Amino acid sequence: MMLGFLALMAATAPAEACNAPVIMIVSGPTHDRARMLAYGKAIADSGLYQKLGGYYVNLAFPQAIFEGRAPQGYVNLMVRFPCMANARAFWFSKEYQQKIKPLRLNPSAGDYIVTVYPEAPLRADMVGKVGDNAYQVPFGADGIQQIEGVKP
Repeated sequence: MMLGFLALMAATAPAEACNAPVIMIVSGPTHDRARMLAYGKAIADSGLYQKLGGYYVNLAFPQAIFEGRAPQGYVNLMVRFPCMANARAFWFSKEYQQKIKPLRLNPSAGDYIVTVYPEAPLRADMVGKVGDNAYQVPFGADGIQQIEGVKP
Protein backbone atom coordinates (compact mmCIF):
# COMPACT_ATOMS: atom_id res chain seq x y z
CA MET A 1 0.00 0.00 0.00
CA MET A 2 2.76 2.45 0.95
CA LEU A 3 4.73 1.70 -2.25
CA GLY A 4 1.63 2.42 -4.34
CA PHE A 5 1.17 5.75 -2.56
CA LEU A 6 4.83 6.71 -3.15
CA ALA A 7 4.57 5.77 -6.82
CA LEU A 8 1.43 7.89 -7.14
CA MET A 9 3.15 10.84 -5.45
CA ALA A 10 6.16 10.57 -7.78
CA ALA A 11 3.90 10.37 -10.84
CA THR A 12 1.89 13.43 -9.81
CA ALA A 13 4.76 15.53 -8.44
CA PRO A 14 5.14 18.79 -10.32
CA ALA A 15 7.92 18.82 -12.90
CA GLU A 16 11.00 20.85 -12.12
CA ALA A 17 10.46 24.46 -13.15
CA CYS A 18 11.72 25.27 -16.61
CA ASN A 19 12.41 28.97 -16.21
CA ALA A 20 16.15 29.50 -16.65
CA PRO A 21 16.32 30.48 -20.34
CA VAL A 22 19.21 29.34 -22.51
CA ILE A 23 20.35 30.30 -25.98
CA MET A 24 21.43 27.60 -28.44
CA ILE A 25 23.88 29.04 -30.98
CA VAL A 26 24.49 27.34 -34.31
CA SER A 27 27.45 28.83 -36.15
CA GLY A 28 29.52 27.91 -39.17
CA PRO A 29 29.60 27.95 -42.95
CA THR A 30 26.67 26.67 -44.99
CA HIS A 31 27.66 24.65 -48.07
CA ASP A 32 24.24 23.70 -49.45
CA ARG A 33 21.62 26.38 -48.84
CA ALA A 34 18.77 24.43 -50.49
CA ARG A 35 19.28 21.44 -48.18
CA MET A 36 19.52 23.72 -45.15
CA LEU A 37 16.24 25.37 -46.12
CA ALA A 38 14.63 21.90 -46.28
CA TYR A 39 16.21 21.10 -42.89
CA GLY A 40 14.79 24.32 -41.40
CA LYS A 41 11.36 23.52 -42.82
CA ALA A 42 11.54 20.03 -41.29
CA ILE A 43 12.29 21.57 -37.87
CA ALA A 44 9.32 23.93 -38.26
CA ASP A 45 7.01 21.15 -39.49
CA SER A 46 8.01 18.87 -36.59
CA GLY A 47 6.47 21.22 -34.02
CA LEU A 48 9.38 20.53 -31.64
CA TYR A 49 10.19 24.22 -31.11
CA GLN A 50 6.52 25.01 -30.44
CA LYS A 51 6.20 22.15 -27.93
CA LEU A 52 9.44 23.04 -26.13
CA GLY A 53 9.17 26.85 -26.18
CA GLY A 54 12.03 27.30 -28.65
CA TYR A 55 12.13 30.23 -31.04
CA TYR A 56 14.64 32.02 -33.26
CA VAL A 57 16.15 35.16 -31.76
CA ASN A 58 17.78 36.33 -35.00
CA LEU A 59 17.97 35.72 -38.73
CA ALA A 60 20.89 33.52 -39.73
CA PHE A 61 22.91 35.84 -41.98
CA PRO A 62 24.56 39.05 -40.74
CA GLN A 63 23.10 42.43 -41.56
CA ALA A 64 26.58 43.94 -41.22
CA ILE A 65 30.11 42.84 -40.32
CA PHE A 66 31.94 45.42 -38.21
CA GLU A 67 35.18 43.53 -37.77
CA GLY A 68 36.90 40.58 -39.44
CA ARG A 69 35.89 38.50 -42.43
CA ALA A 70 33.33 35.74 -42.37
CA PRO A 71 33.65 32.85 -44.84
CA GLN A 72 31.09 32.70 -47.64
CA GLY A 73 27.75 31.43 -46.28
CA TYR A 74 28.76 31.79 -42.61
CA VAL A 75 25.77 31.82 -40.26
CA ASN A 76 25.07 32.42 -36.58
CA LEU A 77 21.61 31.37 -35.55
CA MET A 78 20.29 31.74 -32.01
CA VAL A 79 17.40 29.69 -30.65
CA ARG A 80 16.01 30.54 -27.22
CA PHE A 81 14.58 27.80 -24.99
CA PRO A 82 13.00 28.27 -21.54
CA CYS A 83 15.62 25.95 -19.93
CA MET A 84 18.49 23.58 -20.65
CA ALA A 85 16.22 20.54 -20.25
CA ASN A 86 14.07 21.72 -23.17
CA ALA A 87 17.11 22.50 -25.35
CA ARG A 88 18.38 18.98 -24.62
CA ALA A 89 14.92 17.50 -25.26
CA PHE A 90 14.95 19.10 -28.70
CA TRP A 91 18.53 18.13 -29.58
CA PHE A 92 18.29 14.53 -28.36
CA SER A 93 14.72 13.88 -29.52
CA LYS A 94 14.26 10.84 -31.74
CA GLU A 95 12.53 13.00 -34.33
CA TYR A 96 15.44 15.44 -34.56
CA GLN A 97 18.28 12.90 -34.37
CA GLN A 98 16.73 10.25 -36.63
CA LYS A 99 14.61 12.22 -39.12
CA ILE A 100 15.67 15.89 -39.22
CA LYS A 101 19.42 16.04 -38.56
CA PRO A 102 20.22 13.48 -41.31
CA LEU A 103 18.79 15.97 -43.85
CA ARG A 104 21.96 18.06 -43.46
CA LEU A 105 24.49 15.20 -43.31
CA ASN A 106 26.33 12.89 -45.76
CA PRO A 107 27.59 14.99 -47.38
CA SER A 108 27.48 17.83 -44.89
CA ALA A 109 25.30 20.77 -45.93
CA GLY A 110 27.27 22.90 -43.44
CA ASP A 111 30.03 22.70 -40.87
CA TYR A 112 28.38 23.88 -37.67
CA ILE A 113 29.32 24.24 -34.05
CA VAL A 114 26.31 24.02 -31.73
CA THR A 115 26.69 25.49 -28.24
CA VAL A 116 24.24 26.42 -25.48
CA TYR A 117 24.65 29.39 -23.12
CA PRO A 118 22.64 30.57 -20.12
CA GLU A 119 20.79 33.77 -20.82
CA ALA A 120 22.25 36.82 -19.08
CA PRO A 121 20.01 38.45 -16.48
CA LEU A 122 18.49 41.78 -17.35
CA ARG A 123 20.51 44.66 -15.91
CA ALA A 124 18.67 46.74 -13.31
CA ASP A 125 18.91 49.92 -15.40
CA MET A 126 17.09 48.16 -18.27
CA VAL A 127 14.07 47.01 -16.26
CA GLY A 128 10.96 48.62 -17.71
CA LYS A 129 12.83 49.63 -20.88
CA VAL A 130 12.87 46.22 -22.60
CA GLY A 131 10.96 42.96 -22.27
CA ASP A 132 11.55 40.97 -19.10
CA ASN A 133 12.89 37.89 -20.91
CA ALA A 134 10.35 35.72 -19.08
CA TYR A 135 8.21 32.95 -20.52
CA GLN A 136 4.56 33.54 -19.63
CA VAL A 137 3.45 29.90 -19.91
CA PRO A 138 5.26 26.67 -18.95
CA PHE A 139 6.85 24.44 -21.58
CA GLY A 140 7.84 20.88 -20.71
CA ALA A 141 9.63 18.06 -22.44
CA ASP A 142 6.93 15.51 -21.62
CA GLY A 143 5.95 13.43 -24.62
CA ILE A 144 9.13 14.16 -26.62
CA GLN A 145 10.71 10.77 -27.28
CA GLN A 146 14.47 10.81 -26.68
CA ILE A 147 17.19 8.76 -28.30
CA GLU A 148 18.37 5.77 -26.30
CA GLY A 149 20.06 6.61 -22.99
CA VAL A 150 19.44 10.37 -22.98
CA LYS A 151 17.22 12.31 -20.61
CA PRO A 152 16.40 16.04 -21.02
